[in-house]
Amino acid sequence: MKKSVIQPTKGWQFIDFEELWRYKDLLYFLTVRGIKARYAQSILGIGWAIIQPLFTTLIFTLVFGGLAKVDSDGMPYILFSYLALWPWSYFSGTLSESANSLVANAGMITKVYFPRLILPLAAIFSKLLDFGISFIVLLVLLIYFQIMPGWGLLVLPLLLLQLLMCSLGIGMILSAMAVQYRDVKYALGFIIQLLLYGAPVVYSTTAVPEVWQFAYSLNPMAGVIEGIRAGFLDRPMPWEWIWPGSIVATVLFVFGLFYFRRMEKVFADVA
Repeated sequence: MKKSVIQPTKGWQFIDFEELWRYKDLLYFLTVRGIKARYAQSILGIGWAIIQPLFTTLIFTLVFGGLAKVDSDGMPYILFSYLALWPWSYFSGTLSESANSLVANAGMITKVYFPRLILPLAAIFSKLLDFGISFIVLLVLLIYFQIMPGWGLLVLPLLLLQLLMCSLGIGMILSAMAVQYRDVKYALGFIIQLLLYGAPVVYSTTAVPEVWQFAYSLNPMAGVIEGIRAGFLDRPMPWEWIWPGSIVATVLFVFGLFYFRRMEKVFADVA
């Protein structure tokens, strides 16, 4: 009988995608488990995927659109903010879920071998259901305000890919760090709150001083949010915001893969 020997990796190595594919059933199981666990014994169930971003939008509309009179580029503020909160809710949710995925499943890590990347991937994929459900509210808002999206929606898959790569990249880095440094868990809420105001969620990129605009465009979420707004509102696609962020998202994704792989050998020892 042929024996398989599992040895720790050395140095910086890329992810073994062939091995990941062999464990696709485990990825599917953990993704479904994450969805079920999130809504277990919940009265509203998946309705929370609609309620949370919708109520946040209403609060932002009241505070920033009504009281602070923040410029919304001539569009209704509720639609302006929801078009940003739709991708932002997914991004922030994946950071929270993926950062804690390894620590929360320490028992699995110490007892059986499987590609550890499965855990943050399952956490990120399980949030796609919420992302899809919250899209229903967006459709209702578009119908209510009688807005017909334009050809810019053809860019939407590219923007969603950028969103996914950014989420995966940062998620892998944070999940690997959280195993060794439990401070990540406590600091994450504060970090996400800071990132919220570092992205054009409650304000437009037109409010950013021109001297800072290129530096601001390096935030991948700036291009995603502005691109989604342009696509659904039939406005010119803001490539000057999209392409710098797409480069940063790619760098984060590739570095996250290498960093996670490098740290993987110590997970079972410190989890």
